[in-house]
Amino acid sequence: MAVQVFPTEEAVADALAKYTSDLSKKFADRRGAFTVVLSGGYLINSIRKLLEPPFVDEVDWEKWHVFWVDERVVPKTHSDSNYKLAYDGFLSKVPIPPNHIYAINDSLSAEGAADDYEDCLKQLVKSGVLEVSPTTGFPRFDLMLLGMGPDGHLASLFPKHHLLSENKRWVTFIKDSPKPPPVRITFTFPVINASAYIAMVVVGTGEVDAVSKALGSQDSSSDLLPVQMVTLEDGEFTWFTDKEATSKLQH
Repeated sequence: MAVQVFPTEEAVADALAKYTSDLSKKFADRRGAFTVVLSGGYLINSIRKLLEPPFVDEVDWEKWHVFWVDERVVPKTHSDSNYKLAYDGFLSKVPIPPNHIYAINDSLSAEGAADDYEDCLKQLVKSGVLEVSPTTGFPRFDLMLLGMGPDGHLASLFPKHHLLSENKRWVTFIKDSPKPPPVRITFTFPVINASAYIAMVVVGTGEVDAVSKALGSQDSSSDLLPVQMVTLEDGEFTWFTDKEATSKLQH
């Protein structure tokens, strides 16, 4: 795990754009596709520099395939939708082919949407768009762009929730999320941990306690936050954060 601390949120956005652009080129050149997983929260604002020169002109957007690590089971037009957040703020401004953007089927129940999304991933494995881990057989995304909540949750995997131990499914559902809305689908930890690269983006003061616990050395491993359960089997996990978010680590 690498931790990069920048002086400002703006510097985080600059570094994240370069990191994502470089990986986009690497995977597009190597295999003709770049599989990117998005999350909600302020992540979309953090990648805004990809919409500006030089990155917007350097990225081969037609090679991008975009997924969500979790999604609220609401219509795509709803203000709670992670798809709507990403589409309005980012995806509608770049020429990614519409059939390379994989939103959930919002006409289905939580169970149905999770099953449908997992089936979609399995078809993309068969077609060669998605790679798989040679050791576990779970899908191996090129890059996950993730955020963290004040309680240390990532995706829709919350502290002390039974879904933390789900190790069979690729995509599952939650109906009792402690953060509204309560009904969601989410990737499971085996999928997250099969990633080639993960960027954890945390800026500002909202998560300082969770950052201190996750990156500090004084805490017992018997009570891990979900973000501390990211253990890539063969990948690179990098934190992109700023001085505000890490302020409790500097004392």
